[in-house]
Amino acid sequence: MTARDRHPRPRHPAHPHPVPGPPAAPADRSRLPAHSDPGANEGAAPFPELMAEVMSGAERFGHRQHVHLTWLAVRRCGTAAAIHLVSDGIQGVARYAGAPQKYNATVSRAWVELVGHHAGQSNAADFGTFTGQHPALLDKKLLSHFYRSSTLASIAARTSWVEPDLAPFPWQHKDK
Repeated sequence: MTARDRHPRPRHPAHPHPVPGPPAAPADRSRLPAHSDPGANEGAAPFPELMAEVMSGAERFGHRQHVHLTWLAVRRCGTAAAIHLVSDGIQGVARYAGAPQKYNATVSRAWVELVGHHAGQSNAADFGTFTGQHPALLDKKLLSHFYRSSTLASIAARTSWVEPDLAPFPWQHKDK
């Protein structure tokens, strides 16, 4: 009998990952993105609601579902608020699943900023259209264009925001 058998956790019926409770205190995110913030006035969208919407038609929570959840959060809350919402939610899921070490603050924020940047340049009303316009976002190795793998694996990146060390994000000036 495994520890999981002795202490089963409730799971969302549509996916195998547990749905977290309230999010934990956010990691240090003092430097918010400088690009546009679409949807900033649309109000909050609690993480469990976004997760349920994304998983309603999915069998597993893979990279596409992560991007979909992030796109929904950005559209409903704006990029700055989505950074906190998505990062805290994913950190809560990792902690609830007994794998808090899998959470990476830089990876979470970088994906929200990338999706937010592209959402700000898109008028797509649905996720399929959005990903059709920006198919690179479905490549889970996209961050390797901006970061060394050793940087993303570092303790600093896992616990707080680290700027890209290979190339700037599309909205950043190269002379910074």
